[in-house]
Formats: sequence, C-alpha cells, structure tokens
Amino acid sequence: MHKLLVLGDQDAAYATGNLQRGGKNTAASDHAWAMTRAVAADAVRVGWSRAAFLQVLLDGPYKAGQHARTLQHRRGYDKAAAWLQRAWDGAQQYVQSTDPITTRQDFHAALAAFRSRIERTPWNGTAGKTDLRNLIARMEICTRAGSWDHTVSERDLAERMGCSRTTAHNSNQRLLHAKLLRQLDHGSPTEGARWMLISRLPSNTSHHWSTPKGPKAGGVMGGSAARQPTAEPDMNSRLAGQVMHHDVFAHRGLGGSGLAILAALAERDSQTINDLRGTASVSRATAYRQVGKLQTLGLVVQQGELYHLSPTALGGAGVQTAACVDPVAGWDAAARRLGTLGAARRRRARHETERSFWCREQARLAERRRSAKTASGSHPARARPQYVRFDGCVIDPDTGEVINGLYVASDGEWIWQQESAVHGLPAQPDRYNHQVTS
Repeated sequence: MHKLLVLGDQDAAYATGNLQRGGKNTAASDHAWAMTRAVAADAVRVGWSRAAFLQVLLDGPYKAGQHARTLQHRRGYDKAAAWLQRAWDGAQQYVQSTDPITTRQDFHAALAAFRSRIERTPWNGTAGKTDLRNLIARMEICTRAGSWDHTVSERDLAERMGCSRTTAHNSNQRLLHAKLLRQLDHGSPTEGARWMLISRLPSNTSHHWSTPKGPKAGGVMGGSAARQPTAEPDMNSRLAGQVMHHDVFAHRGLGGSGLAILAALAERDSQTINDLRGTASVSRATAYRQVGKLQTLGLVVQQGELYHLSPTALGGAGVQTAACVDPVAGWDAAARRLGTLGAARRRRARHETERSFWCREQARLAERRRSAKTASGSHPARARPQYVRFDGCVIDPDTGEVINGLYVASDGEWIWQQESAVHGLPAQPDRYNHQVTS
C-alpha cells in the first residue's frame, strides 16, 4: 500500500476497462477511483483520520492523489474533497463490515474459505486445469508461510505442479491477468520472486446448463430445447495437492483432467458420468476417456452407472476387477504403464543443471564487477611510466626518440606545447599526438 500511495498503480492491479453509455471511455476515472478506495481502506485500518487522508492526497506529491489534484485544479477544492470523502466513507463502511485478519488463525480461516471457493469454481479446459494446479500449489505454500505473501521460483513451482517451467510461466501470466495473483518483486540471484495470492474470484453468472442439439424448429417436435442441469464443481484440492507431482499425472498420462476426476471422486464417491462432468469440470468425452484409463489401472470400480474409487486408490494401488486383470501397485507402476515414468526426475535434473549454471554465471559476473572496481585503469590524461625516461624526458616507447613539445606537469598529467603554437601560429598535427593521447 505504501508503494501504491507513493508510486501509483504501476502493475495496473486496480485497472478496469468499462465503457459508459454513449461510448465515453471511463477506464482512467474507474482506475483512479479503485486505487483511491484501496488507499482509503488501508488508511482506515491503520487509524488515519478523514482530514489526514484528504491532506495527504491533495497536498502531498504522491501519485495516488494525482486524479484528486487534477479534479481540484479543474473544478475546485470542494468537488475534490467531496470525491475523496465518498471514497473514505465507502472504505470505512467496507472495513467495518469485514473481519480483519489479525492473527494466524484468522488467516487460516480466510485461506480455508478461499480453498472452498477454488474447489467449487469450474476450471474448464487444459489451461483451466493447469491454473487450478497452480493455485493448489500456492495455497500449500501460503499455509506454511502463514500469509498471502509467499516466495517461490518458477522452477520450484513447476516441480510442485508436475509440469514444465514454460507451462508454469504461462499459468502465472493468466492468473496475473485474472487478478488472482500479484507479483511483488522479481526475486534475487539467490531467492525466488515474491508473490501475493488474492482471495477473490471472478463472479460466475453462467447457469451451468447444457443444450443438446434437438430437432429442427418447425417440426412436430419443435419447441424449446431441453436443458439438462449438471452438478456443481466440487473436488478435494488437498488430495490433488498431495498427488499432482507424480509422473502419472503428467501431460501424456492422466493429466489435469484425470487428476480432477480423481479429486472429485475422493470428495464425493459414487458419481455418474453426468455428475463428473460438473464436479470435475470436464466434457463428456474427456470423462469417459479418463474414467476408462482409471478403470484399466484398477483405481476406479464401476457398479452400473456409478463409479467408485477403489479402497486403496488414494495411495496409487488398484484392485482386480472385470475391466482390470492386472492392477497397479503404486503411482510409479501406473506411470510406467502409461509411459510417463521418469518425467519428474528428468525435470528435476534439468532444473538442477539450470540452477548450477545460473549460480556459476552470477559468481562470474560478481567477480567481474569486483575486479573492475579494484583494478580501474588510469586516466588518459595522466602520464604513463613507459613514456617518461629516467632523466624526465618524454620519449616514444617503441622507438626511444624524444618527443618535442610534450612535457609532464608536476601533477603527473601531460602538457602538449608545439613551437608553432608558441609563436602565435596554428598548431599543426604531430605524428605523436594521437599515439600519446590515445
């Protein structure tokens, strides 16, 4: 908040792109209003008064008050003060209506509520499943840190998610754009970047209904299309965080959709394919394909239209069924059968190689900067020892000839004085001039 007050919203964390009726763009004013409300809310929390808030934004040189000062210049002090007072009153009402996070227990309660919202939010597609794994990994880090602020590098995050570094980087960019994540700094040569998890999700206004293609309109069965409601998203994110780094959930294996189906069945057993479409946020074809893979591994058992997890499925061990004659005995055995065994080991080896190269490169650059500071060269205007003979005459070090008109001053710098310049004539270029001064 101090950075927001002094430097402004450099990361555009409070920017919006609304268009007012009539086509007038109000993005700048909405951005200034959101930023001012954020500063006002923090000022209320730390105990500022309304007069102090107005004085800081109107009289101070801070970037957060630039819009208020522009409003004061154009429409007068009363209009600017009324605009800031509305922001202060709204922020004060918001702070009083929310529960402050003052202890570690308050944070864990807020994190549990955030986890519940994550588990009940649809994450469609491959990118959505990757973002879900990213948030699950960050929630585990925040649980140990005890704060929304956490430090993690992209390589460490990729190893926790069970994906490549490029996939983790693209997921970070999507979460930054969705305002679910904020990057506080870019890290240092020895520490990862600092991030902040934002505990809010975009509002979901879709009705979660599927509209199958019916007969053409105008026929004997024409009319409104039939709508089939699907189940709400619901999965066990803690289980997903414990097993998503295994090779079996790599890209060519079960992937993120298989992980979502397993987490949905772990949260609520005995579901149909239509139920898994909603609880795991997958399509019907993906649900059939992934459930079939889990059945061949012995991790899922079918009873009629219902699917159940095997008693030892959470540990990676399957049971023998009609669809699985040879069940797997662990996550590594399942990854070996799917052809993805060793993906995590190769990823860690590649990341260790990159970290070692990075450390060597940083040490080399630090030594180079250190040597440049200690062994700085002499100034070009200062006389060098190879140009001065023992008797004080200036000579050419290559030929040993005395250079006429070149002398060394008492402070050790060159003095160039030609005979033509002494007699009032323009100085002519000498063949030693460039050699000595360069």
